[in-house]
Amino acid sequence: MTLLEGLALLMIGAVAGFINVLSAGGSMLTLPLLMFLGLPPQAANGTNRVSIVLQSISAVTSFFRAGARYVGLSLRLSVPAVAGSLAGAWLALQTGDALFEAILIAVMAGSAVLMLLPQPRLDTRPLTPERLTPAVYLAMFFIGLYGGFIQVGVGILFIVVLYRMLKIDLAQVNVFKVLIVLIYTLPALAIFLFNDQVRWNYGLVLAAGSMSGAWLAVKVNMSPRGAFVVKWLTVAVIIAIILRLLLG
Repeated sequence: MTLLEGLALLMIGAVAGFINVLSAGGSMLTLPLLMFLGLPPQAANGTNRVSIVLQSISAVTSFFRAGARYVGLSLRLSVPAVAGSLAGAWLALQTGDALFEAILIAVMAGSAVLMLLPQPRLDTRPLTPERLTPAVYLAMFFIGLYGGFIQVGVGILFIVVLYRMLKIDLAQVNVFKVLIVLIYTLPALAIFLFNDQVRWNYGLVLAAGSMSGAWLAVKVNMSPRGAFVVKWLTVAVIIAIILRLLLG
């Protein structure tokens, strides 16, 4: 790894960690970056999990210190997500490089479109155990399956399930999201490790950046205008990455 590559991992990691906590889409920056730096798609997919785990630990710790704790409910939602994550990671390792790159491009394009859709204003309320229906658990299984496979844009799915389906306010959604992602990513990372698809030097440098971004995101209360700017800048970078992938 060169100095410039290390700096790129730190800077993009910080941006991704910030985005992942407040919204979604950080892995749309980090996963292609790892591939651009020469890692094969499967190794990039596995290495990206190091950053996700450590940035999630940073965010969860900061949320807990701020008094935001939903451990019991998060653990309930995590059970089907972990089952899905194990299956998703296994499927990812069975996918050829060319097919994986095609899936990545399609997912990034779809996620970019979804990020630009306006969020409806809903009457939200706190989550309680009796609202966790079989449909919610099934949805969490598929979120885990997707996250275990590729992770890119998984925060958008959390917004669909937790905000639109369960009508939890977005501040709570972020707390649930980072804790559940942490729990289901650990077994997925273990599968990639077992199959020698993790490059620790790249993963730890990327994680150093993403942890700082995640910590800052917990501290920052973004205005609507600020969130709007971040969203459009992220989409612009994603479009540039898609073009780079398509052009080879």
